[in-house]
Amino acid sequence: MRILAALRWREIVSCLVVVFLVAGCGGRPDGVLIPVPDEAPGTSRVNMIVATVRARTDGPDVYTGERGGTPTFMEIDVSIPPDGTRAMGEVQWPKTVPGNPATDFVTTRLEDLTSDQAVKWFNARIKRTPGRQALVFVHGYNQRFDDAVFRFAQIVHDSGADVTPVLFTWPSRGSLLAYGYDRESTSYSRDALERLLTFMAKDPNVGEISILAHSMGNVVTLEALRQMAIRNGRILPKIKNVMLAAPDVDSDVFRVIFDELGKPRPNFTLFVSQDDKALAVSKRVWGDVPRIGQVDPTQEPYRSEFEKNHITVLDLTKLKTDDPLNHGKFAASPEVVQSIGARLAEGQTMTDQRVGIGDRIVQFSTDAASTVGTAAGLVIAAPVAVVDSNTREHYSSQMNHLGTSISDTAASGSQAVSAPVSK
Repeated sequence: MRILAALRWREIVSCLVVVFLVAGCGGRPDGVLIPVPDEAPGTSRVNMIVATVRARTDGPDVYTGERGGTPTFMEIDVSIPPDGTRAMGEVQWPKTVPGNPATDFVTTRLEDLTSDQAVKWFNARIKRTPGRQALVFVHGYNQRFDDAVFRFAQIVHDSGADVTPVLFTWPSRGSLLAYGYDRESTSYSRDALERLLTFMAKDPNVGEISILAHSMGNVVTLEALRQMAIRNGRILPKIKNVMLAAPDVDSDVFRVIFDELGKPRPNFTLFVSQDDKALAVSKRVWGDVPRIGQVDPTQEPYRSEFEKNHITVLDLTKLKTDDPLNHGKFAASPEVVQSIGARLAEGQTMTDQRVGIGDRIVQFSTDAASTVGTAAGLVIAAPVAVVDSNTREHYSSQMNHLGTSISDTAASGSQAVSAPVSK
């Protein structure tokens, strides 16, 4: 009862209202990345290279959310529906497989590449790119492989940025229930990202590199850049722009990392929003320390720190999008994605969420990172799993993880009770 009382009743009621509104709605089909022919008039193409440390699967989703070994590479062509059939900022997901290029985001080609083939692709593409600019996208928490691919394609297309697109995708299980796993995956992935950025920055064919990181992807990005700075005395000079969108980073940790990035630094742009619900929950889970993506840049000490460090801050708090969590505003707003493209074009110094309704309810438990908090969330979400496919997809695995956690906790407690007292 104490656990349930700790939850805010307004949040619970709001979530339950949404449950009734969407009851019976289906989730996203698997296999949306299976290539289809594109003969629809007026479609656009985004050709990208993907570097990942995810585990490969023989199934239709190409890569899982589990951790792989050596980084692997892939070339992907994404077809985007004609501009008149979609709103800028939206990813139009196929309702069935195969998708329809006239109305849906689809892939027309996926090709595995060896590391040598990836280098060859990159060099050929960067030489054809004005200014020889590359854009590296590092997605956030709660992102499946298909989420990351289609979202990056949307950003590249809608920004109008003429760049060489490079997607770095790290192991995220694509569920709000897997926050802890995703968080640990950022540490798992930072070395691979540093090696990728170092290769690109030392490639003589490259003019400049911009990095766009979102949410928890900022943890991977900042740690990789920190390691690079320690190793080389500074961030390598071809990395010109670093754009941090809704960073799920402790503000104190951000301050320490930023001080270790060396000088001179790239141009840093920070996208913040005080109404970001995902970061609000993260703040409550992680010791009630503000996340840097949710601070008010007009307030101290942030205002002085941003000015001192020459960090450009774009406050998106008043910007309204269709994102219910206000966590993906940078990608869902036409104005913001166009500003990204303008910045890149002018050389200046930006998620799609697979969220089950039950996942959102679990998210509102402030102790979701603990065994007790997870148990409370699962109890509340159980009825929702019956009607919501996205929740149902992750529910059984989370129950298994909870059972293991309870067993381990009980064993540890038993050992502690029976252990002899030191004298």
